[in-house]
Order: sequence, then structure tokens, then C-alpha cells
Amino acid sequence: MFTLAIVNDTEIAIEALRRAIATVPDYQLTWVARTGSEAVQRCAEQRPDVVLMDINMPHLDGVAATRQIMQRSPCAILIVTASVTIHTAKVFEAMGYGALDVVKTPRLGAGDAEAVQTLLSKIRTITKLIHRTHHAATVQTSVPARSIRQSAPSLPLLVAIGASTGGPKALKTIFSQLPPDLKAAIVVVQHIDVQFAPGLVEWLNRFSTLPVALAHPGSAPTPGQILVAGTNDHLILRPNRTLRHTRQPATYPHRPSVDVFFCSVAQHWPRPGLGILLTGMGRDGAMGLGQLRAADWSTIVESAESCVVYGMPRAAVEANAARRVLPVAKMAKAIAAEAIADSNHDR
Repeated sequence: MFTLAIVNDTEIAIEALRRAIATVPDYQLTWVARTGSEAVQRCAEQRPDVVLMDINMPHLDGVAATRQIMQRSPCAILIVTASVTIHTAKVFEAMGYGALDVVKTPRLGAGDAEAVQTLLSKIRTITKLIHRTHHAATVQTSVPARSIRQSAPSLPLLVAIGASTGGPKALKTIFSQLPPDLKAAIVVVQHIDVQFAPGLVEWLNRFSTLPVALAHPGSAPTPGQILVAGTNDHLILRPNRTLRHTRQPATYPHRPSVDVFFCSVAQHWPRPGLGILLTGMGRDGAMGLGQLRAADWSTIVESAESCVVYGMPRAAVEANAARRVLPVAKMAKAIAAEAIADSNHDR
């Protein structure tokens, strides 16, 4: 039995979530809290597998409640909100404190079946993350032959970044500290639903020294620009060094997957770059970072001291995929140093 809790101060929303949960026999609603402070107390007394957390509530909002729960009684938190566009900053702040994902609140009644299915799909993904320590390595894992990894001075330094739980806050920290004249191209895979990827990009643009945009089919990594994966399919690099999306492998709990992206980069980007794996639950990215290291890339993982969840970085360290371990506050300086070294090497 998989236990859930609802934190919401609106009776209509509570009833809609109750009915959605009741459609799955293996799901059990353990308690309902109508304020953030009540949720913190209830989690300490009876911790569920997943908390369905609203953002705007009296006494203690969803951001503060998420932060306190993750500090005192850590568990999986899914933000459920009526409008991400209105609450963009709060949603990504909550994700920075450890909320796993965000989904729209289904409306009460039979006319919102799609929203109900999206909610249940998110919960199913979280159950997989909680109960699976790793996924099958069905990604292409062969490292490209050394003969094709020639010097390619016309290409910029590529910085490939993967992030999950706590990622928005980590990305904000890094992007706000980058030099505005950075000559590297940055591509990010952050675990987030397609509905909220545009909001994440908009939010990051408020703090970033470089322009942040969604990656679209045919986009190419460009110096001085940050591209972010923005669909529920995997982002990959093609042999012609442009980006596209793919549904395969279909069995991965994370969509988009950091492993899938990192492995495609190791295969098709013809010069070593910089791979970074940030905070997150599970193991996604560890195997792909290992492929980058095997292809002579510099690889960095976030240290336990700054991670919201030291899962993905720990898996990479255990797999010997990381050349360096750094707190997130030092990541921007490391990226800038790598870009300067790369530029000097090409002269």
C-alpha cells in the first residue's frame, strides 16, 4: 500500500484529490491538512510516502511547509497548484527546497479526466523513484572511438548539466554567478513536466547573467546561451550536433532523462567538455556522467553539503564518474575556469 497526504485549504480541491486517489486501489489517503503548519506536524507524527502540497495556504504557505518538512521529516512532495503561471516563483522556490515536481490541481467533476491522469502519472513516477534504486541501462553506452574525438576549435566548450530534486534553486545559484561574457554553450536537463518548463525558463531568466531558452528540435548549443530541455520526451544530441527529442527509451521513470542526454553527448560531441550532475533523487545521470568521463570530459558532481537530496551525485561518485566534487556555490567559478582554459587551449 502506497500512502498519500493532502495539504490544501480548499474543500473543492481536497475532494477532487480524494476522488483521484480513490481510483487506484493501492493508494491510501492517510491524512488531510488544511494549513502548512498542520502539515509539518502531521508529517512528524505519521509520515506518508507522498505529500500533495498546495502553494497558497494560511499560517504557513507551501514553500515554507516544504522546507520544514524536508528538514524535519523528509518525504516525497508533489506540488499541486491551480496555476503555475501565477505562482511561478513560489513553485520553483518549493522545488529548490526539495519538492519533486509540480502538477495542476484537477477540477472536481468528470470534465477534467486528463488532469486526473496527469496527477496519477506523476504519483506513479514518484513511486518508481522511491522503490527503485536504479533503472535498467538500456541507453546506448558505447563510448565513441578516439579517432572521431578530434580537435574541433570551431565548436564551443559544451557544458552539459543534469538536475532533479532541488535543481531549480541550484541552477539559479549557478546561473546568477556566471560571467556575462562566458564563451561556453550550456544545455540543461532538469526533471520537470512539459507544462511547467516554460515557467522554469522564465523564472531562471530573472536571475541568469546569460539568456535562458527552451531547447527546440534543431537547436544547436551556442556560446553564451543556456538551453533547457522542455518536453516529456528525452533530449538528445544528434550526429550533426543539433538537439532533438525522442520517446525512447520508454521505460525510464525520468522524462527527460539525464542519462539519455549525457550518453548522446558523449557519442556525438567531438571534443571534451564539462559534465555536471546536481542534486536529485535516484540514480539518473550517474551512468551518463561516467560515459562523459570515459570520453575525456571534465566531470563535476554537487557535494552532499549543498545537495537538497544527495542521490544522483552519490550514485555518480560511487560509479567513479566524477573527477571533482564541489558545493553548488563554487560551480559557476569552475565553469568559468573551464571556459578560459578551453579558450587558451584553442589559441
